[in-house]
Amino acid sequence: MEYKKIAQQVLELVGGSENIKTYTHCATRLRFTLINSEKVNADEIKNIDGVIGAVNQGGQFQIIVGNDVKYVYKELQKIADVSNGKSFEEEKDQKSLVNKVLDTVAGIFVPIVPALAGSGMLKAILAIAVLLGWIDITSQTYQILYFISDAIFYFLPILLAHSASVKFGTNPYLSITIGGILLHPTFTTMIANAKETDNAIYLFGLPVTLVNYGSSVIPIILTIWFMSYIEPLVDKIVPKVTRIFSTPLITLFIVAPVALIAIGPLGTFLGDGLAEGIRWLDNYASWLIPMIVGTFTPLLVITGMHYALISIGINSLAKYGFDTVAGPGMLVSNIAQGGAALAVAFRTKDRKLRSLGISTGISAILGITEPALYGVNLPYRKPLYSSMIGGGLGGLFIGIMNVGRYQQVPPGILALPSFIGEDGFSNLIYTVIGVVIAFAGAFIAQLILGIDQDTQLLVEKEEINVNPQAAEQMTTKESVSIDSPMDGQVITLEQVNDEVFSQGLLGKGLAIVPKDGLVYAPFNGTISVFLESKHAVGITGNNGVELLIHCGLDTVNLEGKGFNAHVKQGDFVEKGDLLLEMDIEYIKGKNLDTTTPILVTNSNKYTDVILTTEKEILMGQSLIHID
Repeated sequence: MEYKKIAQQVLELVGGSENIKTYTHCATRLRFTLINSEKVNADEIKNIDGVIGAVNQGGQFQIIVGNDVKYVYKELQKIADVSNGKSFEEEKDQKSLVNKVLDTVAGIFVPIVPALAGSGMLKAILAIAVLLGWIDITSQTYQILYFISDAIFYFLPILLAHSASVKFGTNPYLSITIGGILLHPTFTTMIANAKETDNAIYLFGLPVTLVNYGSSVIPIILTIWFMSYIEPLVDKIVPKVTRIFSTPLITLFIVAPVALIAIGPLGTFLGDGLAEGIRWLDNYASWLIPMIVGTFTPLLVITGMHYALISIGINSLAKYGFDTVAGPGMLVSNIAQGGAALAVAFRTKDRKLRSLGISTGISAILGITEPALYGVNLPYRKPLYSSMIGGGLGGLFIGIMNVGRYQQVPPGILALPSFIGEDGFSNLIYTVIGVVIAFAGAFIAQLILGIDQDTQLLVEKEEINVNPQAAEQMTTKESVSIDSPMDGQVITLEQVNDEVFSQGLLGKGLAIVPKDGLVYAPFNGTISVFLESKHAVGITGNNGVELLIHCGLDTVNLEGKGFNAHVKQGDFVEKGDLLLEMDIEYIKGKNLDTTTPILVTNSNKYTDVILTTEKEILMGQSLIHID
């Protein structure tokens, strides 16, 4: 698809830049607010190769492109000289720098967390085996198992290179190559020899800083960020016929030397500075960070800022092999959330709430807090306060005792082995005491605070409903059966009050009028589309299915208001993970339709798409079957 050509044709046929007030895009469409709609040649636009259709709806002229809309939009930005200045995306860029940084950090680190968790757990098990005398560290069995568990940490720059390439839009394999360059045995040997002989290494007459990049974090991220500017620039300059080899050749020739001479050492300096700053704070106020993290982690989760905290913890582990920032505080916070939810279950007389409190409380203790946070603690408010009290108390204790974790594992009760250090079980014992304090503090605080009757009735009236099994379904078998991502009433696409969906222009599927605002992942996959407006999420499944969940009609105009995201573009999700929340009442209050089309956008690749005949459906029930 020639995106530039499409953009040029679209701009001409909507009446040129002088006829555009504002323009933006959603998950599948270019959206124009025009000065004079009579200047638009809609029939010609529909005939553009790459355009699926066009409609005039909701005060906007909408051109349906499909999943490639963002690429056409980028080309349009280059040529559309809109008199009122900025496109929607440019305005958002100025307003949300902090959110963009957090989104980038999350997108880079979250995909590698499962691998870190598995390797970290193996290291923890080995530590237990050594302390109990089950295995000798001099044995070949131990040495092999140790390098198996340590491989991901040493080659961390390579994994980060790939995930950074996804966020920054670079070639993933070229990015991985850059990571491999930093860790190449010849380079590491040269560094070791130079340090031993007190000599220097030069490239083109410029000094190469003697840095070992094994287990490093920041250097490779900065390098791939730099590469995201170099690669497209080279791509524009070189002839198209030679682009397949000349672009990677020139990019590699520029980026690799700059990484070794400048960016790598700068990243190392920044990473070391961050780690030393945290160590300094630990020396003079060791209680502070765990107490803050233990108290405010629920709020960080709501805003998505906890991912930045996780990245700092990973950096500390890479630098010192010891994390006092993220792991300990988040552990006691999660346990406290479980304690508060279980206290609600213990005290309430409502059987439905008791069941929800027990299931989500246990899930939180195991490290999966979203069901408890969004199903019990946040809606009822006082359980949230209780969990923050318990988390703060537990964090204060483990901070005073200078507790740290030695491996990157999900912060739940099963993560306790990661707190076993080389000095024996003392660190683990203090951790267990902190966990007990957090649980007891939250549980007792919730028993004292109770639940306001009016709040409970309000929640029941709004039918806030979290599937307690949502976060427990961490692994599923690949399937071509798609489960419903939400509770609600099923309608056909023909009944949807939007021509694009009702005519099936974007693919086969159906729609759900949601009962509540919770949207879950229907299968394992990667978030391939998720805009800042948060109204639509695209998932590319491990099963090959490309699914679009479009929450409401014309909800892109809300610019993210009324939606609370729990994922970012590029995230890997598992079946049952909470993707986002939509505020049903807020959306209806803006006179918008909450009907949610669910489409298989690559349905043309399948023989048949069989839709459920049920009129009412619950999250997790079979919705679509593909043959």
